[in-house]
Amino acid sequence: MSRNPRYDILFDPVRIGPVTAPNRFYQAPHALGTGNQMPHTRAAMREVRAEGGWGVVNTGYCSIHPSADDMPLPYCRLWDDEDIKVHSLMVDAVHRHGALAGVELWHGAGGVGNRLTRMTPMSVSGVSPGSPYPGWINLAKSRPMDRQDIREFRRWHVDAAKRARSAGFDLVYIYAGMGYGPYQFLLPWMNKRTDEYGGSLQNRARLMQEIIEDVKEAVGQTCAVAVRFSPSELLEIPGETQESEAHEVISMMADLPDLWDIKSASWVVETRSARFCGQGAQEPWTAFVKPLTSRPVVGVGRFTSPDEMVSQIRRGVLDLIGAGRPSIADPFLPSKINEGREDEIRECIGCNICVSSYHDGVPVRCTQNPTMGEEWRRNWHPERVPPGDPEKSTLIVGAGPAGLECARVLGLRGFAVTVAEAREELGGRVTIESKLPGLATWARVRDYRTNLVQTMGNVDIYRGSPLSTQDVIDFGCDHAVIATGAHWTREVLSTNGTPAGEIEGETVYTPDDVLAGAELDGTVVIYDFDHYYMGGCLAEMLRQQGSEVTIVTPASAVSAWTFMNNEMAEIRGRMIELGVGIELEQYLTGFENGRVHLSGIYRASDVRSIDCGSLIIVGARSGNDELFLELSSDAGRLAKAGIDSLRSIGDCRAPGAIAHAVYAGHECARSIDPADDGGAIEWERARLL
Repeated sequence: MSRNPRYDILFDPVRIGPVTAPNRFYQAPHALGTGNQMPHTRAAMREVRAEGGWGVVNTGYCSIHPSADDMPLPYCRLWDDEDIKVHSLMVDAVHRHGALAGVELWHGAGGVGNRLTRMTPMSVSGVSPGSPYPGWINLAKSRPMDRQDIREFRRWHVDAAKRARSAGFDLVYIYAGMGYGPYQFLLPWMNKRTDEYGGSLQNRARLMQEIIEDVKEAVGQTCAVAVRFSPSELLEIPGETQESEAHEVISMMADLPDLWDIKSASWVVETRSARFCGQGAQEPWTAFVKPLTSRPVVGVGRFTSPDEMVSQIRRGVLDLIGAGRPSIADPFLPSKINEGREDEIRECIGCNICVSSYHDGVPVRCTQNPTMGEEWRRNWHPERVPPGDPEKSTLIVGAGPAGLECARVLGLRGFAVTVAEAREELGGRVTIESKLPGLATWARVRDYRTNLVQTMGNVDIYRGSPLSTQDVIDFGCDHAVIATGAHWTREVLSTNGTPAGEIEGETVYTPDDVLAGAELDGTVVIYDFDHYYMGGCLAEMLRQQGSEVTIVTPASAVSAWTFMNNEMAEIRGRMIELGVGIELEQYLTGFENGRVHLSGIYRASDVRSIDCGSLIIVGARSGNDELFLELSSDAGRLAKAGIDSLRSIGDCRAPGAIAHAVYAGHECARSIDPADDGGAIEWERARLL
């Protein structure tokens, strides 16, 4: 296949100062959850983007000095010459595929706690940004920077830039956004100085301009110097000569850097999930920049459609298409567009599992791309799998996310694959849950896999085909994989947080019941101790249908886990906007006579009741493992039937998020045959001198 001519513009080279990007696909700086502690993992994760056609591949945020320590979150660093080696590994990997390598130099200023280095944080005026979330609260407040601090601050940027050049980087970033680095000086509510760095916008912008000039002088002959700038807050401040202070900052330094990278001042906003915004949502913060500068402009927007990418360029919004999450979901997105294989793009679903992985301090994971983070330690490639034995056959029972991913990979490996799905629709829970408010993009998990599997001559799919134990025995396969999913239960928690049995009743429901069309009566109470998306999505759906809804949860926030994927604040806001009642830090202890009984989690005496016509319990799920247990109970029967291996995968084995199910299906397919090594796991180890 050849490239569609309407996408030719995406493959134009773009000059960035002294270097040239081979195309407009730009993997923007984003954290990987590896830091300097996992150099091989990080290099492999970045290399696969370069191999997949991204013209520029950047690091995540890279600390320039020990006074910018973001532990326990994993970050990169360029504190001394020893750190050069770590970065050279990644740069060489990216260069192998003809891409440019960039590094995002970062100083967290008053936004870090320096928990590891124990250096006192410093900021423009001793004002530290506040946070209501426990893990982000810094007990150590920042001190004001004096003139000597400012001189050293400039020197640290220069020293780190020179180290970056030594490591081989082609682009060197100055991070002036999100309250970091010189950005803190721009904000009048943070900058209370009365010297030449405070007061007027020209004074507040002085340090940013000085650092750009310093770095340009130090490395600008060989490295492009980029500025990552957050205009969203300054757009709200009227300028003296232009529409806003953001316009004035860009105009003031219009052609000083070689590239402008524009992003939101809030990481939560920048990484808004598909539940709350579509692609291109950052255009209001990026569209004003290009008319003010002759330098190329890059921005992100969770772009997965090549038509939207072209639109951004032709409308003069961006010169380069920045991406974080789409490059995670499909590192080969540019190559597929270049080869006319747009229908094979593994589109980001915007679930933000990647964000949650970073918050967990582990390598970034992806619902759509189970190989993310496994490129080095398991030698998993997103587009290539080792060949299998075409004489071996596999029966997969269940076509949910685990079953479909297993079928896709086994099909690529050359096995003869049969998939039996009890329902007429493929996709399992993905098909059902993608009908919930805001989750339509989740259907991409199904569609990507079914579109590919249905083109494989060695994969057969049978819909409306529930199988019994005897059916599996009689089928005659070498491998049987049971991927029959899970179901929600009516189990609740005791006041000490342990399982307390199920609540029964004609008006007690599970999410399965509601999504199957159960008709609810009266005021609805959702008791949510799952803490993820389901409780909030059901509340939103039922409010749209006209029901009165109250969410009860033992947590201190609605959908409390979603702090991890940056959705929690928006979910709470949505609940308030819709008029959903919220009862926090409450256990449900009973349901009778149209009332649910609650007990506060702190004092057993704190009891009360609220009206409830229908109760929905969103808590525990249980695997549909009956078929697997029956089959596994008689090894001799399996052997007699010629079944060499039997596995259960995904929610059937252990209920989890969709990302867990997809990963389980992928892992099973790579290791199904005894001849497979399953991808021997390598571990990053500290080197002892």
